[in-house]
Amino acid sequence: MKIEDICNELREELKETGFKVKFLMDHGVFKGEQGYLGQHGEMRANIMLTYRHLEDARMRVGKILQAAGDGISILDK
Repeated sequence: MKIEDICNELREELKETGFKVKFLMDHGVFKGEQGYLGQHGEMRANIMLTYRHLEDARMRVGKILQAAGDGISILDK
C-alpha cells in the first residue's frame, strides 16, 4: 500500500474520531448533577483538548502527504 493511501485513510479516521469526540459535548451526563464542583467543566475542557489534538494529528498526517508529494500544500494549489 502506498504511503499516500495510508495517510489518506488515517486522515479520514482522525476526522471521524474527531466528530465522535465532539459529539460527547452533548452527552446526557452533562444534564445530571456533578460528582464534584467543576467536574463537567473539566470533562468538557478535556473533550475539546482531545478534539484539538486529533485535528493537529490530522494536519500532521497531511504534512506527511505534502512531504511525500511535491512539497506544496494542498491548500496552496
